[in-house]
Amino acid sequence: MNTLNPAKSTATILSVDDVNVTSVLSHRSKKIIVDHPIDNDEAVILALGYQQEFKRELSMLTTFGVAFSVLGLLPSIASTLWYSLAYVGNAGLTWGYLLCMVGVISVAMSMAEIASAFPTSGGLYYATAMMAPPKYKAILSWTVGWSNYFVQVTGAPSVAWGCASMILALKTLIDPDYSPTNGQMYLLTMGLTFVSSIIASAPTKWLSWINGISSILNGVFMFISFVIILGGNNRVEQGLSRFNHDSMAWSVDNLTEWPDGIAVLLSFMSGLWIMSGYDSPFHLCEECSNAQTATPKAIVLCAYSGAILGFAFQLAMAYTIVDVDAAVNDELGQPYVAFLKQIMSNEKVFALTAFAVILSFNMTFACMIAASRVLFSYSRDGCFPLSRYWSSVNPVTKTPVNAVWANWFIGQLLLLLLFGGEAPMDAIFSVGAIGAFVSFTIPIVLRITYARKTFIRGPWNLGRFSDLFGCVAAAFVLLMIPILNFPQYRGADNTPDVMNWTVVVYWGSLFLAIGWYYLYAHKIYQGPKSNIDGRNLLSVEEAELITEGIKINDEKVVIYDSSEEKV
Repeated sequence: MNTLNPAKSTATILSVDDVNVTSVLSHRSKKIIVDHPIDNDEAVILALGYQQEFKRELSMLTTFGVAFSVLGLLPSIASTLWYSLAYVGNAGLTWGYLLCMVGVISVAMSMAEIASAFPTSGGLYYATAMMAPPKYKAILSWTVGWSNYFVQVTGAPSVAWGCASMILALKTLIDPDYSPTNGQMYLLTMGLTFVSSIIASAPTKWLSWINGISSILNGVFMFISFVIILGGNNRVEQGLSRFNHDSMAWSVDNLTEWPDGIAVLLSFMSGLWIMSGYDSPFHLCEECSNAQTATPKAIVLCAYSGAILGFAFQLAMAYTIVDVDAAVNDELGQPYVAFLKQIMSNEKVFALTAFAVILSFNMTFACMIAASRVLFSYSRDGCFPLSRYWSSVNPVTKTPVNAVWANWFIGQLLLLLLFGGEAPMDAIFSVGAIGAFVSFTIPIVLRITYARKTFIRGPWNLGRFSDLFGCVAAAFVLLMIPILNFPQYRGADNTPDVMNWTVVVYWGSLFLAIGWYYLYAHKIYQGPKSNIDGRNLLSVEEAELITEGIKINDEKVVIYDSSEEKV
């Protein structure tokens, strides 16, 4: 019989099958005994098979704050404006973005429902294993896990690169003779990610406070920029109307070699990257109180606020931009700064770009936080080499510091793509979109197909609209996955310096990960596994015997009742 560590003043016994979740411990008649009272959050994470290792110091609003910082609307719009304008002009900012948001919102709603059912930082990876046919759960969860990790590990470097490009664009604005080198861009980006990693290593309570301030700055700076773009532009002084006509603001200016329909779909790249980050609450749910409802609410709030605010801001740009082609091809090399230069004085350009730079930095460390939780949770199940190091929690900060710095190091290797030119570097942005979509698609499709009858809904769910949102989300994602691999040009014009390197950077990496699984990792990886100490994970008979022993020793025994919020 298993032995139990000596109980303190109270021992709590939790029956896994009495908690309304599907987990790695379900249907095995297991009971978990711990030496302290537990609340609903800890009961759920224990039933899912994991120890409570983080402090739950995030609320729904602070979790939303982190996600909104990862979303980083203003810096995301500024960094990816090239994808909007260079494919279909203003249409990418207006009705193209609206169409994209229909699909994004459907994906976010489906994800929120899944998050309520599986509130673990493993997120979609864990959910995939629980909803997949037993024969395929290992390979499918492996694929989802690695795909999602590619998104997370490329997030901070790509945001920092966008931040560095804006900083150096301002330098070029001051000194037209200055032209930044790849080495300068690399070192500046490295410095930004290094400082961000220091912040991301802080305790959860500090991160909650920092991201709260960051969220306020996001809203304030975006509003100020919006007002200045609309009310403080100098278009009239240039002999132009205050705003563009509707025909220009909503028109398609196809700058690709594809038909208009394909070109519009290609412009979705910007919207998808702008909206990447609404899944962050999923990865932070083990640090959030009342996670089964707070996490999905944060996901939905992040998606809707991003869609609405992002559209309003881009609408302002579409109605004030003077020359789309000039903004895309300006010698500054940064379309957002070039756009601002078209409609306002240098002083205002500096102010608004400074806002975007500050928010880009905030977004960088928010991305580092989310990425570290993903590496931690996947390593907890042995998905990565040297997993025991990345799955450790720092005893001082109670955060996965090792995972933070492992991601930083990998990010510096990815940034070496800078020396290959802008086209390979652009692939980091596209990985953020396609990698997320691959990892989102698999569990959503499983939810509406194989697991349709067996899926146990969490307290936050879509009810009878679940299948509708799931079908729209799956259809949208399956459409966009191939589109995100399309180049802007085709035929003889599709040269290595302008090709879409996603097929190499993302699919090449995923091919290696899957190849590694079949060559070796399948021997040691069978899907998510419990990390609860075997001495505390008992059969029904063992739990009864130990309970009797505890009672004899006059210890208080509490049987956890999932119908009560606290015990």
